[in-house]
Amino acid sequence: MNSFDRNGTQLMEKPEAVRRFDVQSPAVREHAGRLWIYAIITVIVLGAAALAGLLPRWHRRAALRAETQELSIPTVTVVHAVPGKNVSGIPLPAEVKPLVEAPIYARANGYLRRWMVDLGSQVTNGQTLAEIDIPELTQELARSKAELAQAEAALSLASTTGKRWTELLKTASVSEQEAAEKQADEALKVATVEAARANVRRLEELVSFSRVSAPFAGTITARSTDVGQLVSATSGKELFRLAQIQTLRVYVHAPQTLARSIRPGQIAEVLIPDLPGTSFPAKVVRTAGAIEPETRTLLVELELNNKENQVLAGNFAQVRFKDLKIDAPLTLPSNALLFRAEGSEVGVVGQDGKVELRHVELGRDYGASSEILSGITASDRIIFNPSDSLVNGATVRIAEASKVK
Repeated sequence: MNSFDRNGTQLMEKPEAVRRFDVQSPAVREHAGRLWIYAIITVIVLGAAALAGLLPRWHRRAALRAETQELSIPTVTVVHAVPGKNVSGIPLPAEVKPLVEAPIYARANGYLRRWMVDLGSQVTNGQTLAEIDIPELTQELARSKAELAQAEAALSLASTTGKRWTELLKTASVSEQEAAEKQADEALKVATVEAARANVRRLEELVSFSRVSAPFAGTITARSTDVGQLVSATSGKELFRLAQIQTLRVYVHAPQTLARSIRPGQIAEVLIPDLPGTSFPAKVVRTAGAIEPETRTLLVELELNNKENQVLAGNFAQVRFKDLKIDAPLTLPSNALLFRAEGSEVGVVGQDGKVELRHVELGRDYGASSEILSGITASDRIIFNPSDSLVNGATVRIAEASKVK
């Protein structure tokens, strides 16, 4: 059925289907809502699937980056310096020598007539050890004495003549020149007598050397001659060796760590390997006052009372300083040291993992370890087996910390 508007215009009617579509019925609205829900679910599912595929790959890349960064930091093992052995009570090797020891040589040429002492003989100061037959010196001494007598006779005549010419000069019986000549001749004869007397004294001294005597009291420790042997003052061959062994000298090389603690007057113990369980007190009498550059030790001399002759001179001994109070120096494994043009260095790891290269002063070298006199403390973490390319400020990771024993 057609309809008309107010102006009389005929209006066309919409088909029924069109009218049904345009109408928003509840069924249509419900259907559209389901479609939106399906679309959202689909998007979520697709996003989840994409995320599930990308997430493992992202984790693998993150792990790879972390592993690469981890591998770029070197891993090191650190050690701590520990005090070395306290050498205060450790026996040190020593050498025992006589208080006084001297070789006895001949001062006169001749043949050995006899000897009066042998090995182990106790002698006093000035005691005769041997006699030498010196006929040439005896004859020369006799001739020198005759020459002295001749010179003295000539002097007596010259002195008498000089006095007479002096008296004659007063009466002008002789000239002044002649009187002066007589006085000069007397002075010449005086000088000749003095020379002859000096020669006699020299030969008498040489003749006295035919008796070989001891310069001090002691013990004969060697005899290198026999009866009839030709001895010479210029041969340099000793006849006897004399030693004073009632008091002995003990020489010990103390390590540098003990040097400042040893003073004259201190008492130490002397140990003799041949007398186990026995020790002898000895007193420090002097030190060298300087460290030997080759051994880094201080030569110390001690005196040992040996009145009972229990210790033999020349024996090997050990000295123990018991009352010294010193701090033992720190020691490090030798593998922890870096030897560079700047000197000896070690790598110290700080709390932030940064490396600090420190210069250290070395003491004694024990082979597997070395003394460190300065530069580090016991709490420092020292890199063990450091790389030659180690530099200041490098970042490292500590694998394990241990203490050197």
